[in-house]
Amino acid sequence: MTFDTTNPYVLARDEGEHHHFLNHLATIKVAPGSTGSMTAIEFVAPRGFGPPVHSHHFEDELLIILEGEVEVHIRDEERIASCGQTAWFPHGVAHTFQVLSNTARFMAVTASRTGHPQFDQMVTELGTPASVPELPEPTEIDPGRVAEVCSAHGIDVLGPPPAPRPETDVMGEHSTS
Repeated sequence: MTFDTTNPYVLARDEGEHHHFLNHLATIKVAPGSTGSMTAIEFVAPRGFGPPVHSHHFEDELLIILEGEVEVHIRDEERIASCGQTAWFPHGVAHTFQVLSNTARFMAVTASRTGHPQFDQMVTELGTPASVPELPEPTEIDPGRVAEVCSAHGIDVLGPPPAPRPETDVMGEHSTS
């Protein structure tokens, strides 16, 4: 899909440029084009998913939770965010999150203060094109490659993803199965 950032458009929920990215689905909704500085990517991720702790050199990031629940980690603070809530990560601030619900759908909007956005490029380089918008089968992730590609796109990987939390049922009780 080619994005024309000079003309307005409306995309349906399943429209956009789909990629299987680090064991979840990334759908690019807005790409910066040659003159823009903003990217909007919708993600669908399974329980337990979390990116490595990272910070962006040039891009500020806004994470909007559309469905599900995630635990957001900003520096040393942890907060639960659910549908309708927003997390703000200014460039240079270490952050990550972990999906707590069975799946979560969220929009990551990045804006570059330098006019050189690269978040979408990192997603397309680490991901593989997907013809349909569905979660991929889980595969082994190479942390070294993730760090290398992120670094090439102005993102520092500072640590591993959050440790998996024990499964809980809807009442918050630990699962016995």
